[in-house]
Amino acid sequence: MNLEQLASFVEVANTGHFTKAAATLHLAQPSLSRQISTLEKELGSELFHRAHGHISLTAAGDTLLPTARRMLADAEAVRRDMDELAGLRKGRIRLGATPTLCVSLVAEAISSFHQEHPGVELELVEKGSRELIEALGAGELDLALITRTLSPSAQMPRLRMREVLSEDLVVIAGTDRRSGENTSWAGGSRSDAPLLPGDTVTLAEVAALPQVLFHHGYDLREATSAAFDAAGLAPNTVVEGAEMDAVLRFIERGLGVAIVPAMVLVDRPRLTSAQLLKPSLSRTVSLATRADVRATRAASAMEKTILSTARALTEEDTGLAAYVRLVE
Repeated sequence: MNLEQLASFVEVANTGHFTKAAATLHLAQPSLSRQISTLEKELGSELFHRAHGHISLTAAGDTLLPTARRMLADAEAVRRDMDELAGLRKGRIRLGATPTLCVSLVAEAISSFHQEHPGVELELVEKGSRELIEALGAGELDLALITRTLSPSAQMPRLRMREVLSEDLVVIAGTDRRSGENTSWAGGSRSDAPLLPGDTVTLAEVAALPQVLFHHGYDLREATSAAFDAAGLAPNTVVEGAEMDAVLRFIERGLGVAIVPAMVLVDRPRLTSAQLLKPSLSRTVSLATRADVRATRAASAMEKTILSTARALTEEDTGLAAYVRLVE
């Protein structure tokens, strides 16, 4: 048994698919299959049920999975300890963040960190808040930026949460759509693009405008859907199921409006925004780490960079001062 075999086993268990696991691990599928077959022979038990292309864990595989994850996490901890001996000239950080933060705060923080510590390898995991917390508890991440507070469970021992920012949600449309002027893009002019009524907009007014919605299960979609339901309103949907990058492109093209976190407006001149009122909606961005695991120097440096970047976003002339506030 070796770590490569265990990593292959865990990836197949995670994806439920040999082809997808092989692609993630950058292995040829026959090589991956041989590793799993060798591991099964050494353990004397089949780890997967293989039926008509469907892969699921056997009882032996289900028993092995948490141990394999723990062994891989321990091996990663050893690598990090060795990297510590070289200071911040090398190392590796596994940072998790929600998609909305990846296009705003995280992008700015990673850019700053890489300039200061170019030898440190960065692995970014983009998932929803609940999945990130679970990955952190399993030892698969060093730190995570999440957008809602979750209570630690038995699988998330001694979780440390630090609130960083309080951020308002705003309504966005394509540039100049507040004045009623046509806006031209590479694809042509959209005179039918929706208008924002002014610097402020109520939830009822938003409900009457064509909207681009995120997919169900997305933290932001759940928050806005709850607000519409509580107000007895039904949004006028033109597109739903998109991720953040796609939503922003659709809005730039004049397809509709969207409710998004204020920080995504940084360096996006083709978007205009209005403050959402009646009710106003906000979210808290928190930095999550494991209290029972010693942070590496690289991870501590990344945490400081994230906090300084958050402060800069609220203090510099980014136009966010009215929407984003530090949590002291």
